[in-house]
Amino acid sequence: MIATVHPGKVNGGLTANASKSAMQRACAAALLKQGDTIIVNPGNSNDDKAALSIIASMGARIEQLHDGNLRIAGVQRPFDHASEAGAIHCGESGLSIRMFTPLAALAQVPVHINGEGSLLVRPMHFFEEVLPQLNVATTTNQGLVPMTVSGPLQPADITVDGSLSSQFLTGLLMAYAAANATDVCIEVIDLKSKPYIDLTLQVMQAFGLKMPVNEGYQRFRFLKESASDQPAVDRFVVEGDWSGAAFLLVAGAVGGQVRVQGIFNHSRQADKKIIDALLDAGAQVTVLADVVEVKKDKLEAFEFDATDCPDLFPPLVALAANCQGITRIKGLRRLKHKESDRGATLQEEFAKLGIAIYLKDDVMEVHSDGKIRVANFTLNSHHDHRIAMAAAVAAINADFSIQIRNAEAVNKSYPDFWQHLQALGVQVELKSAAAAASTNH
Repeated sequence: MIATVHPGKVNGGLTANASKSAMQRACAAALLKQGDTIIVNPGNSNDDKAALSIIASMGARIEQLHDGNLRIAGVQRPFDHASEAGAIHCGESGLSIRMFTPLAALAQVPVHINGEGSLLVRPMHFFEEVLPQLNVATTTNQGLVPMTVSGPLQPADITVDGSLSSQFLTGLLMAYAAANATDVCIEVIDLKSKPYIDLTLQVMQAFGLKMPVNEGYQRFRFLKESASDQPAVDRFVVEGDWSGAAFLLVAGAVGGQVRVQGIFNHSRQADKKIIDALLDAGAQVTVLADVVEVKKDKLEAFEFDATDCPDLFPPLVALAANCQGITRIKGLRRLKHKESDRGATLQEEFAKLGIAIYLKDDVMEVHSDGKIRVANFTLNSHHDHRIAMAAAVAAINADFSIQIRNAEAVNKSYPDFWQHLQALGVQVELKSAAAAASTNH
């Protein structure tokens, strides 16, 4: 699909889409919980659908209710009634494969794990190194999927590298809880994205899973008496997504004004830090308990550390492209193994908008005079949802309309993105690639 985005003003308000970070964790916790859970405001992104498919494969029963919510009945152990090997397909979701693989390893039977798209080239060496220490035989395709795990997983004292992603730790914490780990410790070296671990622990507690003692994010200790200090919820409300809302808030900062509701100021989501960047850039920002309003003002270059929130790089670059001066964003090393090599992809695509981006060690520099001068009318998402959204938001202030190829990539996390932009007054035309080619001829 090709999206044509026309420059113009932004004005309006809407409700944020559901957080896929919270939704996928809720799916995992509901799988492991005894009894039923009602999931309120469930997400509809491709990653959310992948998580639901995974837990259904593992034995959970999922029912769509008349009000749009979901009822999920958990199981005591994944693939509990399987007599032969099981299988899960993680779509293109990095969180799903990293979180559900340790849960699959709890099964009494071997489990085959696969994915598609960019997930096929994302490294899975972590599991080959760690899972055998937990009595899980693990085979991969030279460090990539497809892979097979054969347990059942037995919790033990281990040390893991947290520098690549916190998502591996999320899966281990949930697996240890499900296995009723006792007097064991997960030691973590150089943990990144700590707010996402806070979110994991928040969800685990809500679902009544066994809770570890968090010793400064360096050790997570499961004790004999470890437990959640509250009963498991019967209803879990999926909060709004700060990752998706970040693009809408940037759209307001560069194109007019936007009011987004359903994103909570008390949220544990790492991407809530977009507020700091908007303020530093000079936008007018009003933050209430569950509403954020952003208005355009004179924008200046800013400095920002995105090490713990690497998914903010694309909206931050869209913001920086509309700021005067040199913006510096730290955390570049976190971008190598996303849906694309995001540092290089942002550099390539924003060059087409006349924006120079330099990659220096762990820092990205964005050079701009605050104006978008289109040098090439056609950009490519590289099948990366956040690249497509960043290009669209930056283009609101461009001199001319631009086209974004493979615009359907937004379905991975934010299927309603194009419709939401239109609701804010942005003129967006969507055509299939075939229809666009026919028009051009």
